[in-house]
Amino acid sequence: MRTDSEARRIRKVIFSTVIGGTFEWFDFMVYGYFSSMIARTFFAGVNRGESLLLTFATFAVGFLVRPIGGVVMGMYADRAGRVKALSWIMVAMSVGSLVLGLTPGFATLGLAAPILLVAGRLVQGFAVGAQFALSSVTIYEVAPPDKKMFYGSFNMLSLGLAAMLSSGCSFLLSRHLSHAEMAEWGWRVPFLIGVLVGPIGFYIRHHIGESEEFHRMQARPAARAPVGTRMRDFVRENGDALVCAIGVMMAGTSLNYVWNAYLPNYAQSQLHLPLSSSLQAVFVTSIMSCVLSPLFGKLADRVGPYRLFCVFIASWLLCVFPLFWYLLAAPTATRLMVVHLIGMLFLTLQGAAHPGMLVKIFTVQGRSTGVAISYNTAVMLFGGFAPFYISVVARFTDAHFIPPSYLFGTSLMAITLVLLTRTGRRVLREDRMERGSYAVSASDYAGSTGAVSSREPTHLR
Repeated sequence: MRTDSEARRIRKVIFSTVIGGTFEWFDFMVYGYFSSMIARTFFAGVNRGESLLLTFATFAVGFLVRPIGGVVMGMYADRAGRVKALSWIMVAMSVGSLVLGLTPGFATLGLAAPILLVAGRLVQGFAVGAQFALSSVTIYEVAPPDKKMFYGSFNMLSLGLAAMLSSGCSFLLSRHLSHAEMAEWGWRVPFLIGVLVGPIGFYIRHHIGESEEFHRMQARPAARAPVGTRMRDFVRENGDALVCAIGVMMAGTSLNYVWNAYLPNYAQSQLHLPLSSSLQAVFVTSIMSCVLSPLFGKLADRVGPYRLFCVFIASWLLCVFPLFWYLLAAPTATRLMVVHLIGMLFLTLQGAAHPGMLVKIFTVQGRSTGVAISYNTAVMLFGGFAPFYISVVARFTDAHFIPPSYLFGTSLMAITLVLLTRTGRRVLREDRMERGSYAVSASDYAGSTGAVSSREPTHLR
């Protein structure tokens, strides 16, 4: 039974990581909303289509360094501490946001302006690359055995809060400022607000302690092994789980970035709907996501997260094309809202359990690194680059059905990767055996590539 002090510590960990994650994702999302204005500010020397393409390319650049940031900070976290690493990446994110918010445009600095823009995105990408992994592991390790998915869903709650706040802030700015004011300085305001993540990082560093599970792992000789040895051990013990985890993330991340980063521009350029319609839709659906994430996390604990994943994929494959047909048949703000709501429902259904699903299949000493690599690889290849992929293909063919085709393809690949791996088949068997029972914790299973209990000395070495 947990004491009051332990309960308070868990609440403090969840609150701090959720707030920190919210501000980090807040900045990352507003870039997509104001991409057309950023294009005119930093790429003024080219035509509108090419400048928007360059802006999406810059958006994608931030994802190139995410795996690097995830691996570097993940290994640092596995060695020095989850909390210490998490606090420093929040400070780095604050610096990147400050650069984006204060850098003058091309008219003032010339070529230096887009270079600084790219530098700011690189810093943001490096920081965000480790944020999700470290906060997921931190929450997972303090959560009760029968509530791992529920507690982990609060990390996804930060995504919903970020989408709600970023779209709400962007909507208010677009409604109360003229187009000229928005283009000149209004789009910078959200980035300056995002600088607040820095002080939150310092708070976490000095007020949150490491988990007992981490301290037990640190006491093992393997925790002090050279980097090369630890990497070889990681690949041997977690290689199969890494492929499975990429599959888990692939469908959700492609849906998230198409829905929240590309769809607002798609609605403007292809459907000729105002930006405010998309921002309203994102705001409303984000509220729904915040409310449903904990509920779906609790559902995942009961029925099994990987069973829920398979239900999501099967249902989404059946719905994605009809959703776009419905929107294209009569493009209106109301239909756009309906499409956003249904898409976000699917995303929340599966995404709520993402943190717990990823952490659970890696060994204790490789959790931060494993989650960081799998999450960021999937997000970089299938999420962050999605607007760029679609924009490139749209220049040569009919753009209307490219987004649903992309989503259908990534979802099919996702379920295939999970079912082809030993880890994926094993956790599906575990979900079926448990059948909603809390009697057996997922951490009690010690497969050759899966997660292990903190009580299992064999894998802690």
